[in-house]
This record gives sequence, structure tokens and C-alpha cells, in this order.
Amino acid sequence: MSKFSFRYMLVLLTVVCISFSCARTAKVVKGEVSETYVSDNYTKKEVKIEMRDGVSLHTTIYSPKDTAKEYPIIMQRTPYSSAPYGNGEFKKQIGPNIHLMQEGNIVVYQDVRGRWLSEGHYENMRAYIPNKTSNKDVDESTDTYDTIDWLVNNVEGNNGNVGVWGISYPGYYATYATIDAHPALKASSPQASIGDFFFDDFHHNGAYMLSYFRATSLFGTPRPNGDQPIDTAWYALPNLPTEDQYQFFLDKGPLKNLNSLFEYDLKDKVSIAPDGMTDDYFWNELKEHPNYDELWQSRGLIQHLDKSKSHVATMVVGGWFDAEDLYGPLETYKNIEKNQNSYNTMVFGPWDHGRWARRSGRNLVGNYYFGDSISEFFQEKIETKFFNHFLKGVGDVNSGLPEAYVYDSGRKEWKEYDAWPPKGTTKKNFFLSDNQELTPELESTTGIEFISDIKKPVPYSEDVKTVFTPRKYMTDDQRFSARRPDVLVFETEVMKEDFTLAGDMLAKLNVATTGTAADWIVKVIDVHPADAETNEEMQPHLRMSNYHLMVRSEVMRGRFRNSFSNPEPFVANEKTEVNIKLQDVFHTIKKGHKLQVQVQSTWFPLIDLNPQTYVDNIFKADEADFKTQTHTVFTDSSLEFMVLE
Repeated sequence: MSKFSFRYMLVLLTVVCISFSCARTAKVVKGEVSETYVSDNYTKKEVKIEMRDGVSLHTTIYSPKDTAKEYPIIMQRTPYSSAPYGNGEFKKQIGPNIHLMQEGNIVVYQDVRGRWLSEGHYENMRAYIPNKTSNKDVDESTDTYDTIDWLVNNVEGNNGNVGVWGISYPGYYATYATIDAHPALKASSPQASIGDFFFDDFHHNGAYMLSYFRATSLFGTPRPNGDQPIDTAWYALPNLPTEDQYQFFLDKGPLKNLNSLFEYDLKDKVSIAPDGMTDDYFWNELKEHPNYDELWQSRGLIQHLDKSKSHVATMVVGGWFDAEDLYGPLETYKNIEKNQNSYNTMVFGPWDHGRWARRSGRNLVGNYYFGDSISEFFQEKIETKFFNHFLKGVGDVNSGLPEAYVYDSGRKEWKEYDAWPPKGTTKKNFFLSDNQELTPELESTTGIEFISDIKKPVPYSEDVKTVFTPRKYMTDDQRFSARRPDVLVFETEVMKEDFTLAGDMLAKLNVATTGTAADWIVKVIDVHPADAETNEEMQPHLRMSNYHLMVRSEVMRGRFRNSFSNPEPFVANEKTEVNIKLQDVFHTIKKGHKLQVQVQSTWFPLIDLNPQTYVDNIFKADEADFKTQTHTVFTDSSLEFMVLE
């Protein structure tokens, strides 16, 4: 694959998380730049920086040609390539945003250990080593430390202050940089950052995100030639020979039937070895570690944020409608806040994965329009202000930014708070009552049954298409789902006044099943009035009239209801508690709208199909294990909301 085709693929699939370092050149609202702006105003230098264990990491340094003053260093570490490589090859845009590029900063990109032109062996979500005893004990914190140490001592014209940023996987490395941080690191902005692969991206509460299937090879294909550095893509995404992803996975059946898609015909290895291992080491990890065991626990970063250094200011950025990484940024902010007495702020807007790094004017997620120039406002008034204050300015806690800069996705406006959740929130419970009612009081305790047919699982989207990773479903109209018999619907009366949800939510379900295994999915929905105005970008078959906007959703693989490490079956027909934490929202159900909750047991092929009979490992389940079952939701089930008075 050529350099050009590789870069186009990354942009097309947004594998590089829409960072400005690799995004397509777009028309900007303010300060249009030419195709040659970077090469006209910056020099580029590629170096190999040696780590403490002798491994060298490929690093690209863009320095302003104006050498009359000193500049901070702003760095991104990435597994997605610091391309383009070679003298005379320049990125079209550099840095977190156009303003920081035009103001002048030393911008650095680095291929992380074991990826692209860097030496060493890559480990997906490399585990942090808390007690290092020698220079052989390396992790991403040591690699970041050693890189910063080299940069501040060897790059001319730097002012001694370093900032890091990144979106998605690079956001994970930005979080990692704060742990045992170098003294020169003054600011970090983890954005859409992965926190733990058992709760981000490839899993949600233990349920395998089948919709991320095609991304597996990106992380699990070994580099060729004995793991040597390479400047072109060495992996290929699995080919799904259809535009109907739902039917493809339904026809494939059990997950073990997908193993053949990870045979890479490596010359020095036997494909599909006798022990059942495939050529893709990440797929092997997924299928051999279905529970939250030592493998996943060791790679989680959230539990180590007590080791973030207080001299590093953090600004955690996320999108309320990020299908990939919502758990990560929320938990990153909360754990730094809990463990460190340092500057720590959060910014959450009405975005999907990384959209704040674009400059597209109108801000939509899927069909739903949230407003104009929201990303541009973030870049100029929030992100640039943060980095300038801590890298060029005084660097104290008086940054001029609030603790929480959050967008109310119902009122469609920014709000500033000095805490998150905001002060003044109270917990309110709503019960899943008879007659499809969502009520503030428990009215009765009865059981509502539905049949969960494994041959006709509930789709997560009405669209017929094959995607790399799903995004638009986070704001999709849920009417198609509400009209199925295997989806239970509970709804309030029309709101007589605004009702603002601000914080996380807890679904407290009481359920039963005729089988021994089940998944439980809860969706919180804003039902719009009949006279709601349709925006111009909406799919032709839809209207905003009565639009069922999904505000938040989550799944719990029932076997993990008591422990993610020690799964257990249901007892058939026995009433059982299943609690599901739904990630934070900031959304006002406006006067004239209705609050709705949907409960279902399949969500296909967003998540894989549960056999509904208990097996030790669903990745190894047989066709005969899959059984249609009858599930029951009891009306003493409730949702606990954080409500801003």
C-alpha cells in the first residue's frame, strides 16, 4: 500500500481520530491557510530518540522559521503514524488547532514504541509498571519522560515548557504522560482518551462490541520482517463482502466462525495454529480473555491516575455523543479530580468522536443538528487559551476557564460550572410502570414479558450499511426500535417545564429470564414534539416531528452483574437485580418534550449476540448454545437521574 493510499484510508475511516495532524484540509471559519502554510513557516526534522533501554523512537519536529523568540513544545504520541515521512514532506496542518499553528509553537509527533518507524515491540494498551527496578522496566510514562527530556535539551529555541495532546488512542498517551511526569511537562489535554479496553471501544460492561470488529487488525497485526520499523501500512482491514452488516454477522453465527478472517498467511508462521490461535494477537486476546482478568486490569489506566503529577495542568475533552470513548474521558477527569490537588478541567460538547478538531461550521451528530461553529469556538476560546496560559503565560490556576465547560445538548448552549456534576443537582427516581408509563412513584410490582428471539435481534440502527466503527447511532431516531415487540417502552407525560439531566444515571433493573444468560440494554430518549422543525441534513425518510433522540444508552452483559472478573449465570425464572451505570449527560428535556426509557436484550450487531444460555466463553460458543428466551422486567425497576434544579 502506498503512502498516499494509507493516509487516505486513515482519514476516510477516521482511524487517526480526526486529529488536525492527519485530517483533511478544510475551509476554516477564521484565518484560511494555504496548502503550503506549514512548509512556508516551519522547518521539519526527523530524529531517533533513544529510550533508557536502548530502543529508539522515530520523532518528527516542526519548528517555526521565525527564530527571534522561544516557543513551547506541543507533542502528540501516536500509534497511527507521524507521517508523512522524509525530507520535504510536510503535514498540511500541525498542532491541536489552526490558532496554535499560526501563533507559532514547536510541534512534535512521535511513533510510539513498536509502531511504524519506531523500534521495539508494540503492546496494545501497554501496562503501567508502578515499581521499576531497572532501565529495562519501560512503559509509556518512561518513554514520554525520556522523549521530553531529550527535546528540552536538544531542540533549539524551546522555552522549557512542554504540552501534550491527542484524540482517542493518542489521548490515552496524553493521559499516560501525566503519570510520573517530567518536570518540563506543564499541560496535558487527553481528548476522547481510552481509559480501559474492557469499558471503552471494544467492550461495554463486558459485552463485546462486534461493530468494532474491523478495527481489530489495526492493533493486532504483527509488523513484518521480525518486527522491524516500516513506513507503510502492514495490515489490512477484514473485508466484509456486503453492505448489510446486520445480515453478515447474523449469517456468520457464533463468534468463533470469525476466526478465519484473521488468517494473514504470515510467511514465518502457520495460520490458525492447532491451539486455535489466529495470526492476529489482539483478536486472540479478545477471544481468550472474555472476563475482566489480569490482562485487561493491568492495561487499564484509570486506576493509576493517583500517580499523575500535580505540576501538570489537565484539560480533559470529550463528546457527549462519542460512541467510541465516553467512559475514558469521564473517568479520566473524575479520577484525576479525586486523586490530585492540581489544575484539572473538563470540556464536553455535542460531538461524536473527535469532531471538535474539525472546522465544518454546522455541528451535527448523525441526523441531529446542535448549532453553528461549536468546534471553532472550542478551538479558539478554550483549547488555545488553555495551552497558551500554561505554556506561554503565568501558568497558575487562574486560567480564565471554568472547572467544567459543558454543552447542554437539549437547550443547545454552553454552560460554565465550578464543579461537575454541577452544584444543585439532586437524585430523582423514575419507575418503569405498567401501561408504558415512566412515573416518579412506584405504582405496582408486576412483570412485563417479552420474547428475545436470537434469530431476529433488535438492530442498533435502521440504516443498512457496513461501517468501520459506528457513530451516528448515538443520536439516531429510536422510533424504529420503540415499535418492536421485544423493546419495552416507558414514557412520561409531556413535560410542563424544563427537566435538566446533569451527571450520570443508574438503571436499577429487576429482571428474570427463562434462560441462564441475557444482556440488558437501557436507552434514555428525548421525545420531541410534533411541531419540531426538521433540519436540512436529516435523512430524507425522517422528520424531526416526534423525533426520538437517544440521549444516552448502555448495555450490561448480565453475567457480569455482580463482578466483571467472576461471571455467573442467572437462575432461570428467578427475579434478579441488574444495575447498569449509564455515562454522564448534560441534556435538558425541554418543556413540551417527553422523557422516554427503552429496555431491550439485543442490540445487533453493535454488540455480539448473547447465547442466552450460559457458557464459559461466548467467543467459543457453539450454534446449539443459542436459544430464544422469554425475559421479564418488573415494574419496581427504576432509573436514578441526576437532575439540576
